[in-house]
Amino acid sequence: MAERDGRCDPRPGARFHGDRETGPGMLDFAVNVRGAGPPDWLVNRLAGRLADLGAYPTQADADAAVSAVAARHGVARERVLLLAGASEGFSLLPTLRPRLAALIAPSFTEPEAVLTAAGVPVRHVVLPPPFRLGAPGTVPESADLVVLGNPTNPTGVLHPRDEVLALRRPGRLVVVDEAFADAVPGEPESLAGLDLPDVLVLRSLTKTWSLAGLRVGYALGSPSVLARLAAGRPHWPLGTLQVEAITACCAQKAVLEAEHGARRLQEMRAEMAAALTALGLRVVDGAAPFLLVRVPDPTLLRKQLHAGNIAVRRCDTFIGLDDGYLRVAVRPEWPTLVAAIAEVLG
Repeated sequence: MAERDGRCDPRPGARFHGDRETGPGMLDFAVNVRGAGPPDWLVNRLAGRLADLGAYPTQADADAAVSAVAARHGVARERVLLLAGASEGFSLLPTLRPRLAALIAPSFTEPEAVLTAAGVPVRHVVLPPPFRLGAPGTVPESADLVVLGNPTNPTGVLHPRDEVLALRRPGRLVVVDEAFADAVPGEPESLAGLDLPDVLVLRSLTKTWSLAGLRVGYALGSPSVLARLAAGRPHWPLGTLQVEAITACCAQKAVLEAEHGARRLQEMRAEMAAALTALGLRVVDGAAPFLLVRVPDPTLLRKQLHAGNIAVRRCDTFIGLDDGYLRVAVRPEWPTLVAAIAEVLG
């Protein structure tokens, strides 16, 4: 691992996200939301609550959502904090007043943006290809906050849970972004169900259930840590539809549906990776619902694909990656993407 000091001002690329690559009518491989919209049963369930929007969200609804999350992961209710998307969890991290945050990179850039904006010193611990955790001692011992993704965005790498747990130290909080964990069959490396005082897990329901426009997620962690995170939030931080979506998506039937979808997705991922490799491209080994691909002349490739109404994600905005990488979502339309890339490469 290599270290890179962060300044206490937001890096411009830290707020660049895949939605800026796409547009109306484009075949979108830039954004990692699984489908074009939520399944019909979920749409109908949310529609059934529209008549309730004239009233404030009820405590009973919030309690039901907390109970659903707790049951889904086998944890106590006190270890659950409902969030307006996992990104809200990152936005709350400065309330913990860390002295030094170590961010395992390449990784999702939102933690860097919110921490530096709050004046928290940030140090990037950059993993070289193939982007896997090495000796935990390479993380600064003085870091009292460590943030990493599992599986990681944008590399797709799934770290063994023992290697993640090896990052723990007295006085340190390890924050694990598991926004894509439910895309991995069986979630074998997830820490969500562990009762640990120094591990905070952030989960998103946006990706699997195509709810990017609703913003739904939750945190799992020590009650004392969750209380500190929640201290500065406004009353009613989530609306009725958000709470209802969390309850619905954490029900046993929905979890089984997500697991079935994860198995299908991994099969599709393997097919897509093999096709890209056959073009002579290098695909990073991973488990997420997207692929990190090393390509020749990525700027030209991205522009040519864009001209053909295909959006892919540039990766030079991520610490630890240069402009030789592109990230592409795993979608059923992947043969169209592969054919377009083959045409550009000649």
